[in-house]
Amino acid sequence: MNKVVPSAEEAVALVPDGATIMMGGFGLCGIPENLITALHRRGSKDLTVISNNAGVDDFGIGVLLRARQVRKMISTYVGENKEFERQFLTRELEVELVPQGTFAERIRAGGAGIGGFFTPTGYGTLVAEGKETRVIDGKPYVLEAPLHADFAFVKAWKGDRAGNLVYRRTARNFNPVMATAATVTIAEVEQLLEPGALDPDHVVTPGIFVRHILEGKKYEKRIEKRTTRNG
Repeated sequence: MNKVVPSAEEAVALVPDGATIMMGGFGLCGIPENLITALHRRGSKDLTVISNNAGVDDFGIGVLLRARQVRKMISTYVGENKEFERQFLTRELEVELVPQGTFAERIRAGGAGIGGFFTPTGYGTLVAEGKETRVIDGKPYVLEAPLHADFAFVKAWKGDRAGNLVYRRTARNFNPVMATAATVTIAEVEQLLEPGALDPDHVVTPGIFVRHILEGKKYEKRIEKRTTRNG
């Protein structure tokens, strides 16, 4: 089975305005750079983006925010993105902030078909407002719902034409769980290989979860915040 699409532009042409999209990555590590750039160029709008954070002002999801293509962000923190912060504080952008562990588990639950789960994180805070709470073994918990999306944009190190994916280091963050929690998963990889070229024991995301795959070009792999020390 050949799931390859020739370009990011052709891949994002499948995404309608108003879609909900999960986008992998942690900071600027492991983000689907080519798919985000193509989505920006296409001008898709009214998007709901589910991502740990929103990149920086001029890179990653930040370019979508700056172009006002995003209606709602579901994420864990505002981070280094001043435009994200500005739109959040002025309420120009709908934002749902989720504790990071809860965020990961809500996505995993979406992919696993779990209807919800109880967690102690957020009990007694704004996070718990309007949600069911329960005391279990003397400890208070909050009921959290799974997260699903129309599309998942994921970034992997290597992939084959059948959609099997291998990640590298920090890029193995939210990408694997997001690949399971969307109706359509589109993967971009640095190296596109023929079926059989990947060691099956190294495959993290099986091809059954991936609808389309493409080989990305010209990765910048920026560093979100560089720190150095003398000596």
